[in-house]
Amino acid sequence: MAGLDFRRAAVVRAAPFAVFMALLFLRQRAPLDASWGFDTRWLYGLQVLLVGGLLLAWWRDYGELGRQSLPTLREALAAVAVGAAVFGLWIQLDAPWMKLSVDAAPAFVGRGADGQLAWPLIAVRTLGAAVLVPVMEELFWRSFLMRWVQDPVFEGVPPATVGPRAIVISTFLFVLAHTLWLAAIVAGLAYALLYIRSGKLWLPVIAHAVTNGALAAWVVATGNWQFW
Repeated sequence: MAGLDFRRAAVVRAAPFAVFMALLFLRQRAPLDASWGFDTRWLYGLQVLLVGGLLLAWWRDYGELGRQSLPTLREALAAVAVGAAVFGLWIQLDAPWMKLSVDAAPAFVGRGADGQLAWPLIAVRTLGAAVLVPVMEELFWRSFLMRWVQDPVFEGVPPATVGPRAIVISTFLFVLAHTLWLAAIVAGLAYALLYIRSGKLWLPVIAHAVTNGALAAWVVATGNWQFW
């Protein structure tokens, strides 16, 4: 019975991330023109719907995001400050040698054929980046993977007991999922330490949301679409 419980606990935290990455793989290989019969930028909307649906369906399984784990005001403000600091560093750590690969073109440009901002697309992209991704990724990278590396029966692992090996391995894998490897190291370590020191997953979720939300606003304001 315990094995069945563990398998469910792992699946509900890993499956949303796996679905998101599978659709990301599809998006990266989709044509930028309308040869598929539609604007393929809307595939991101499919990611939001499917992954968001999974998170909502399994929300009761995420005890670490229950009301009893909500942060205090002081903790929330600290998470906001960390998220803002990570954003500030993220947009600076973009030299060519700080990238795992150099794309020939931005993966997403929030403008229409007329050159005007495509607000519906931008809204969906921002919703996904600032709300969906922080919850999905923190459940996978920190709550599941980091604790699982420490002990496969991860649900019984208090965040404060996670050792350096689990932090390094989970952060290394987190980095591989991002183009800006140095910025991802900073972000991954910052979010991991928030979780470990507080014992509350809400803190890295909040910090991650602030980072991504600030990045979204900055990208739209400056036109640096390569960060999306």
